Amino acid sequence: MLYSLSVSNYILIGSLETSFPEGLIIISGETGAGKSILLGALSLVLGSKADASMVGPLGDNCVVEAEFGLDESLKPILEAADLPADGDRLVLRRTVGKSGRSRSFCNDEPVSLPVLQELAAHLVDIHSQHQTLRLQDERFRLEALDLRSGASALRNSCAEAWNKVLECRHILASLQERLRKAVEEQEYNQSRWQRLDQAGLLEGEVESLEAEQKQLAHAEEIKETLCNAERLLSPEDDEVAAPSQLLREATRELEKAARFIPSMKDLAERLNSVRLEMEDIADEVSATNSRTEASPQRLEQVEERLSLLYSLLQKHGMSTVEELIAERDRLKSLVADASSLEAEVASASKALADAEKAHLAICKELHGKRAAGAPALSESVEKQLHGLDLDHAAFKVSLEETTPGPTGSDSVHFLFSSTGKNLSDVAKAASGGELSRIMLSLKAEMARFSHMPTLVFDEIDTGVSGSTADKMGSLVCAMGADMQVFAITHLPQVAAKGSAHYLVSKEKDVTGIRLLDSESRVQEVARMLSGSTVTPAAIANARALLNV
Repeated sequence: MLYSLSVSNYILIGSLETSFPEGLIIISGETGAGKSILLGALSLVLGSKADASMVGPLGDNCVVEAEFGLDESLKPILEAADLPADGDRLVLRRTVGKSGRSRSFCNDEPVSLPVLQELAAHLVDIHSQHQTLRLQDERFRLEALDLRSGASALRNSCAEAWNKVLECRHILASLQERLRKAVEEQEYNQSRWQRLDQAGLLEGEVESLEAEQKQLAHAEEIKETLCNAERLLSPEDDEVAAPSQLLREATRELEKAARFIPSMKDLAERLNSVRLEMEDIADEVSATNSRTEASPQRLEQVEERLSLLYSLLQKHGMSTVEELIAERDRLKSLVADASSLEAEVASASKALADAEKAHLAICKELHGKRAAGAPALSESVEKQLHGLDLDHAAFKVSLEETTPGPTGSDSVHFLFSSTGKNLSDVAKAASGGELSRIMLSLKAEMARFSHMPTLVFDEIDTGVSGSTADKMGSLVCAMGADMQVFAITHLPQVAAKGSAHYLVSKEKDVTGIRLLDSESRVQEVARMLSGSTVTPAAIANARALLNV
């Protein structure tokens, strides 16, 4: 329930703090006193849209704070939002600055607007005087029937199952689109991949082939120079000493001299190292010379291979064989992807079929509950209407099959007739006063099953008077026995039913609210009976209504 409300600098409210008891609470006041402003402040702290026009003239921002009882049903929401869930009270606060930007708090912790609205949905149900229009809202009709049928939890499951269907449809559509593109490009990608795969690409191959091509193209020139070098290092003429032989003899002479000059030993060793290096060079030159052959066939093979590689590089817009290898692997994955996608599409199709089957099963179960609950809701509302001076009225909840969706496969219609004959759509068949009574009857039924701690009626009695107003007051009063009910009203018959009565008034363009004592309440009910001039007869009538 709502324990207290504090408002600061909200439109015409400068500063206001008030607490509320349990049961039926009456709020009255003259037209223009600010009852709608007070309700707007409560709506703001419950998550309604904020704008800069809400900020009054007494500061740069407005603040609305409300204290509620903390019900067990709220704790999972608080825990999910990482908010404190201790104690038995819940304090919501909303601030709005002159820029129109608002901030929300729960137990002094910042909270997002969606979380605030989710909490509010479990705290207060505000029924405004224009909510009879909700009778035309399919969602409201479903909500009323599902509450009466005990199907609210099943409807939530239906919404979850429907979301699963939508998710599966999205996944399947995405895979099908990928498969379509893959199939369209598969032949193209297949031919490109096969050509690269058949090329037998090797990393660094171009550089190696270019070096070999250069050698083969100049094989005769290379052979000639190597032969000359080999002849100089290893002369074939016996009369010409090889350089290594001369170095060997020089080394021996230095070794002889080392017997007398020790430093010559180092020179001999160095000279011997030079000889060994020269012999090794001569052997390498000889081996290279023997391997070097002019081969037009090999040159042609190398040039053909290079031509193929150059062509592939140019065709794919690449500069290295490594890039071609990466492209080959990418194309291979695309080719393979088309085959694997077919399996994924088949799997996704099955998942969608399973999700649709599960959703339809819930729809069927939901329909069963609704079909069973519709007569009970019809009977209860009709009985309520008979007690509100619509003695011959008939009310019927009608179900029609519709396309399965998040709320099931049912379309709910409310049919009404004030005479009990020729029922038709309630929005077309009922007058304004009749719509108010129908809505109140529905709200009374919904309150029995919704476990909502607080219900606010904003002039639910619009369009009725006399005994009907008295009976509506009795009905609202009966609801107040099980929950906290606020009734904003202009009718004395309704005002007299409350356990507490608050008066909203305006002084010097500032709106305020105060709890009326017994005598002040008599005066207010008398004013509601007689208008601006309170007569002794009106006071007597007020005392009679209030039983004081």
